[in-house]
Amino acid sequence: MRESPYLKNRDDLIGTLRKIPFLSSYEIKFLRKILELSKLRIYGADEIITRQGEYDTWLYVILSGEVRVVKDEEEIARLDAQGGTFGELAMIDGEARSASVYAVSENTTCLAIDGALLDRLDPWERTDFEAVYYRLLAEILAHRLRITSSELSRVKQNLEFINKTS
Repeated sequence: MRESPYLKNRDDLIGTLRKIPFLSSYEIKFLRKILELSKLRIYGADEIITRQGEYDTWLYVILSGEVRVVKDEEEIARLDAQGGTFGELAMIDGEARSASVYAVSENTTCLAIDGALLDRLDPWERTDFEAVYYRLLAEILAHRLRITSSELSRVKQNLEFINKTS
């Protein structure tokens, strides 16, 4: 992994952040605060980004490349869209990582946002920031829940079919 220093005073990246659905609703002052507590991380193919069972509070936003999500040695998802996110639950509950994430392609680039961000905001900033953050997080999780529910329904139907034919 190659890693930049924290991105303080990097207003040149504001336009890039504005193109990411997860971050597009933030005011510029919050995007600057996010950058202050973020690093660019560039991974090689098959390099691990997060490890299942470990503790950290980094939220990742894919800027380029592709990642695969692996739980208990089984690939459960691939993310390749710019702005795809992973690691958001660790920012909420502080629990261990529920899956490992690996870079698939060479030069997979992520914006790594330090979870300590919320603790570093002034109280008046924190309320506004959290309102936007938790709304966006709810959208991400709702989308993932819909996909998971659909997959669960498909698996149940397949099991019913197998049970009827055996």
